[in-house]
Amino acid sequence: MHSTPIHARDLTPGQTRVSIAIIAVLFFIFGFVSWVNAILIPYFKIGCELTHFQAYLVTFAFYISYLVFSMPAAHLLKRTGFKKGMMIGFWVMAAGAFLFVPAAMTRTYGVFLGGLFTLGAGLAILQTAANPYITVLGPKETAARRISVMGICNKGAGILAPFIFAAVVFKVTDTDLFARLATMAPAEKAAALDELIRRVVVPYLCVGSALLALGFLVRLSPLPEIDTEHETADVAEANADKTGILQFPHLILGALGIFLHVGASVISVDTIIPYAQSMGLPLLEAKVFPSYVLTAMISGYVAGIVLIPRWVSQLAMLRFCTSLGIVLAVLIVRAHGQVRFLGHTSDISLWFVVLLGFANSLTWAGVWPLALDGLGRFTKIGASVMIMGLCGNAFLPLGYGWLADHYSVRSAYWIILPCYVYLTYYAMVGHKKRSW
Repeated sequence: MHSTPIHARDLTPGQTRVSIAIIAVLFFIFGFVSWVNAILIPYFKIGCELTHFQAYLVTFAFYISYLVFSMPAAHLLKRTGFKKGMMIGFWVMAAGAFLFVPAAMTRTYGVFLGGLFTLGAGLAILQTAANPYITVLGPKETAARRISVMGICNKGAGILAPFIFAAVVFKVTDTDLFARLATMAPAEKAAALDELIRRVVVPYLCVGSALLALGFLVRLSPLPEIDTEHETADVAEANADKTGILQFPHLILGALGIFLHVGASVISVDTIIPYAQSMGLPLLEAKVFPSYVLTAMISGYVAGIVLIPRWVSQLAMLRFCTSLGIVLAVLIVRAHGQVRFLGHTSDISLWFVVLLGFANSLTWAGVWPLALDGLGRFTKIGASVMIMGLCGNAFLPLGYGWLADHYSVRSAYWIILPCYVYLTYYAMVGHKKRSW
């Protein structure tokens, strides 16, 4: 049994603050587990001897689980409530982390992908619970501010994750090792790669144990159950003739927007290390660039917290960010010139990839409240449809990897341009549609 649900408007200010703080911790964990993929991709590419396309199966395996498990997650949450459902999500993630141990001991890429898929399945449950929870935990006009706070926690963890992973797994002598791999005898090379890949065993044993413990803690936490099943009178009247989720065009168009947004966003983070390496930067220098992208995202979240809604509406910020994405997508491919910045010498286009972080920052926060507006009793199912959109992280990086293999790592960035064009359409027109 789970506790009796209450409406968000009935929470005291203290309960609301505690709830936001607990959800913020969840978003930090989401970020740490998700954004470590940026360093796992080049790590597995070396350790398992992969092509670009094969390496980006990391993101495919991780995020395709959102497509598979989001709808079951919504039905699970209806049966268990938010808290028990979150506990189950943490335990599923723990199982995924533990799968890294046999994968590393056998250097089997397929088992690594199975572990990533299972981690993503647990996250699908947690995200299906946490995103609508934070959206309804206050006035819809300030939802972007609350989601921005969650974004800072998520991306702050993302900044730390590659550094912590690199500090635990890589050695200062690895640059020489990577340079010598091509000239090693097969047996020596296999032994070196086995040693490299087995360095993940202890970190992921620790991660799995921590996730198990967090499942218990969130179940015992004071997080209240929020009632999303009972509608206000005006919402009930508007939804009186609705029998299914497909009757909400603004939701379906918003889910497509999330599909394209997250795909473009993960491309900016997960491809920047190989892109920097293509300019001659060694891996141990290039590893910092995902953190630069995430820092740009955080600066966008801070801008949202400061400006919304006092100075700028969340809709205006959404339109600015999507339009900026169009401009940066063109500049990445078309702009040329060597620059030295923050101690790095590279083509200027690398820094336009970094700036995509700002363009991506408030898109998620802007689309979610627009897409969930007026869903009432359909909110949990609507949220699961939105979370299904996260499978964009699975498909778009694969498209980038295919283009990088067949053309160039730079030309492959053309794939994000139509994403920002569609998102600008949704921000301008698509979110207003209430009938097909």
